[in-house]
Amino acid sequence: MSAASGPASPVRTRAAFVERVRVRARRYALWARHLWEDGGASAGQGLAITHGEVDRLLLAPEVLASAEQDFYRSHAGASTLADEVLRADEAAAEDEEWTSLCECFHLTALERDLLSAALAAEIDPGLRRVYAYLHDDVQASQVTQWLAARLFEWAPDQYCGPDANLVFWRLARPIESSPNPWGPAAPWAPDPAIVLLVEQGAWLDPELWPSVLARDATETAALPCAFPESLAGINGFMEGLRARSGAPVEIELVGPARSGRRTLAAQWAALQERDLLVADAGALLGGVSAEAAAERVVKVLRMARAGRAVAYWHAAESITPAAWQAARGMFDVTVFGREAPSAAPPAEGVVRHTVRLGAVPLGTREALWRHFRAESAPAAVRDRLLLAGEVAYLASAADAGETAVRQAARSLARPPNELVQSLPCPYTWADLVVTSDLRAQLGEFEQQARLRWPVYEEWGFDRLCPLGKGITALFAGPSGTGKTMAAQVVARELDLDLYRVDLAGVVNKYIGETEKRLKQVFDHCERAHVLLFFDEADALFGQRMQVKDSHDRFANIEIDYLLQRMEQFDGVAVLATNRKNDLDTAFLRRIRFVIDFLPPGPEERLRLWKKALPECTPSGETLLGAVDWGHLAQNLALTGADIKNAVLSAAFLARSEGGVISMRHLLRAVRREMAKHGSVLRTSWEGE
Repeated sequence: MSAASGPASPVRTRAAFVERVRVRARRYALWARHLWEDGGASAGQGLAITHGEVDRLLLAPEVLASAEQDFYRSHAGASTLADEVLRADEAAAEDEEWTSLCECFHLTALERDLLSAALAAEIDPGLRRVYAYLHDDVQASQVTQWLAARLFEWAPDQYCGPDANLVFWRLARPIESSPNPWGPAAPWAPDPAIVLLVEQGAWLDPELWPSVLARDATETAALPCAFPESLAGINGFMEGLRARSGAPVEIELVGPARSGRRTLAAQWAALQERDLLVADAGALLGGVSAEAAAERVVKVLRMARAGRAVAYWHAAESITPAAWQAARGMFDVTVFGREAPSAAPPAEGVVRHTVRLGAVPLGTREALWRHFRAESAPAAVRDRLLLAGEVAYLASAADAGETAVRQAARSLARPPNELVQSLPCPYTWADLVVTSDLRAQLGEFEQQARLRWPVYEEWGFDRLCPLGKGITALFAGPSGTGKTMAAQVVARELDLDLYRVDLAGVVNKYIGETEKRLKQVFDHCERAHVLLFFDEADALFGQRMQVKDSHDRFANIEIDYLLQRMEQFDGVAVLATNRKNDLDTAFLRRIRFVIDFLPPGPEERLRLWKKALPECTPSGETLLGAVDWGHLAQNLALTGADIKNAVLSAAFLARSEGGVISMRHLLRAVRREMAKHGSVLRTSWEGE
């Protein structure tokens, strides 16, 4: 973390509090030797317990303390150290880095003494032998509260307990192996992050790195804000709360990956002149015990406090309520980045503010693009409903050209799961044979899908669509009349991927499962640059029924969910059915276009036959014999799909005979095709 995270001058810090420990240890060593000599023992007789030592240990503490002070005044060596002790105390008190650390965590004088003694032994390992000497125990090489009380002249009833801030913030704690960790003889050790802070002048917690990184506020200052209203809302909420109560706040930023949650958090922190500490909760807390997770939560908040930063929790879903309970009282504000709002309520006394982030409007997309690129935003950015992070991602591909940007944009819209299937879109308007009226309706549908964001956002007509801004069409007509092909043509013209919903995978016999699967489809496809295609839509969008049993009731719930979700849909969708009358009428009100596909007339059938039957092979060899186009178009009432199948069958028949495709092959294939539908070809051709 930056220098603002804590002390930044290891030389000054060491010279201040370490020297204070050393000077006081020198003075106390004189007193200890005096006691040992006076008791008839010496430090070299560690296992001997003399009469004088027993008498000394049984003296009243205040008597012994008074004798110690008399010794410091009267003993020549000790009295000469008095000035050094005073100067060392003053130097430590004047050391800004050391005092800022202590004040940051509200350490008492006792806690500062104990922490400095624990740190001093880590920075100057020779002090471990000194501590063992002063304990008169070669194994007691770490500081204890007993030794700290002697070095720093604590009052007899003063000790640090489990409720001390030193322990609360995990700056130093008794070693866990101690039989009585809160007794005066228990050894204490500082946290490794505090040792690194003092030694290197930066907060480098080995337990957190690299899952926790600092983001300097200046990094986001130049970025355009994708959510100015949300930013102002957070700021206003925080200012109002501070004026009234000052309660700790959890800001919950809800949105998908790349929605700009972290950037918005950093921009708000920058307004407060604070950095952002980004913690990847999934990497940090996943796969560890509940105790370890709670410990890491505390250490992240400790690091944020030391640097006066705002903690931002990426993938906050990984934080369990048990782990977060350890954070009580450790933050004024913290920010969670989630894909869905938390189901757990905030802790008592904590206020939560939830902000939802989604795709950014056209003007913001263009502003973000101009921040990264000098040229205007390409169509792949203007026409797609993108997240803020996705705009930045596409800008990174712009050096390779607009085609690379378009390909990168398509990669963002991969199917979310097996519930949707990507369909190829090989056809253009020239391949689609329909009436002029039907062609005009399809063209209008395409234009509305293409221009919806300029009309909604630039012209302000989004006020008429408060729930959903999607464009939906119903393609109704018999099988084989071109409904799927029309969807493929429209998707290609709009440069959209075409996703067909697998109805068998969506509809589930388990209660609530169908709605869950539909939610996955709609949530992904309304923002992805795709055309969502429901084939045989009557299977999902059927009419609600009179409730006679629980099955009917749950079936109606599924339809009600679809009605609500279609009304809130922001994408482009096509519903195809050959049973239009079976659809619930409530769906029709929510559909922008209802386009009827009728069987082709003679003119359309002629165009279909000629498109399906090439005169030559790709290599230029003659493929067709004598064909009566008028008879095929006028007398054979076939759909486009029927004509395609008949042509394929005729081609195989001709190939098997080693000749070209003739009228005889075509009529034979037509008879078979009509027989599939239970019909008989009753017309004859004079050439037969």
